[in-house]
Amino acid sequence: MQSTVAKPKTAIVMMNMGGPHNLKAVEPFLFNLFSDGDLIPIPFQNYLAPWIAKRRTPSIVDQYDKIGGGSPIRMWSEKQGELLAKKMDILSPETAPHKSYVAFRYADPLTKEAIEAIKADGVKRAVAFTLYPQYSCSTTGSSLNELRKQLQDVDAQNEIKWSVIDRWATHPGLVETFAQHIEKSLSEYSESERKDVVLLFSAHSLPMSVVNRGDPYPMEVASTVAKVMERLGFSNPYRLVWQSKVGPAPWLGPRTDSAIEGYAKQGKKNLLVIPIAFVSDHIETLFELDLEYGHLAKENGIGYKRVESLNADPVFIDALTDIMSKHLKDGKPTSRQLSLRCPSCTSDKCGETKEFFANQKI
Repeated sequence: MQSTVAKPKTAIVMMNMGGPHNLKAVEPFLFNLFSDGDLIPIPFQNYLAPWIAKRRTPSIVDQYDKIGGGSPIRMWSEKQGELLAKKMDILSPETAPHKSYVAFRYADPLTKEAIEAIKADGVKRAVAFTLYPQYSCSTTGSSLNELRKQLQDVDAQNEIKWSVIDRWATHPGLVETFAQHIEKSLSEYSESERKDVVLLFSAHSLPMSVVNRGDPYPMEVASTVAKVMERLGFSNPYRLVWQSKVGPAPWLGPRTDSAIEGYAKQGKKNLLVIPIAFVSDHIETLFELDLEYGHLAKENGIGYKRVESLNADPVFIDALTDIMSKHLKDGKPTSRQLSLRCPSCTSDKCGETKEFFANQKI
C-alpha cells in the first residue's frame, strides 16, 4: 500500500541572494548579480554586466575553490526552511502542512523555479520570508521586485495569495542567537584579555547613492547591533563596519579591512568579528572574513577571530518559527514599513511591488 503525502497548505519561501553551488556556476551567478540594478546600479548595465562578470570570473572562481568549490548557502537555506516547516506543522496545525521553498535572486533555485514548484504542488497560500534580517531596497526589495515580475508570468491569475515577512532586525530570538555566539567566542579568551576584545560587527556595505536615497538598511543593521550589545550588557568596546565593496564608486564605510588595519596601528590586541547581517555561511564569511581578512589581521599583528554563523542553531530556528507564527496570526500582508518608499525613490517598479503585496487578499 502506497503512503500518501498531504498536499502542502502553506508555502514558506526562503528568499536570499544565493551562491554558485559549483565552479561552473560562478559566471552565470556573477552575470545575474551585476545585471541587478537594485543591488549594483551601474550605467549601461545591459552591456557592462556580461563584461564585468566574465572579467571577474577567474578571481571569484579561485575564491570559491578555496572554500570547497562552491557556496553552502543553498544547503543552509534549505535546512533552515525544512526545520522551520516542521516546527510550524506542530505549532500551527490550522495552516499545516507547511512546505519550504528556496527562492534565490542570482543562483539556482531562482525565484521563477520556486513559484513553479509552488504551482505544481497546488499551494494557494504563500509567505515570502526574507533571510535578510535588515531590509534594503538592494536585497529584500530586489527579491520582492523579482518575485512580482515572475508572478506576472507564472501566476498571472494571482491564484497564490501572498504575504511578506520583510524585516526582523530586532527580533529577540535573532538578538539572542548572536549574543550566545559572541559569548561562546569571548569565553575562549583569557579572563585578563576578554573585556578588552574589540567586537567588530561586519555587514555587507551599500553604495552611497543607495544610502543617500534613504535606504533603511544602515539604520536597521545598527538597530540589531544596539540590541545585541544591550543583551551583552555592553561588555566590550564595539564598532559597526562594512565589507564587500564592489567598484570605484563611494560605498558606506568604515570598511572592515580598514578597521582591522586601523586598530592594529592603535595597538589593539584582539578583534572578534560578527557577521551581523548574514544568517548562514557563504563566500562573505568563509572567504572574505575568514581567509582574506584573517590573513590581513595576521599581517598586521593583531589577534582575529570570527563568531560562528547562525546556520541551523536551534535558538535561531526557534526565532524563525516565532516570526512565522506571529506573521500568520497577524493576518496582514506586509509590515507597515514596507509600504513606505525611500524619500528620494525614483523607481516606479519599487512602488508597484509594494502596492502589489500590500493589496493581497489573504
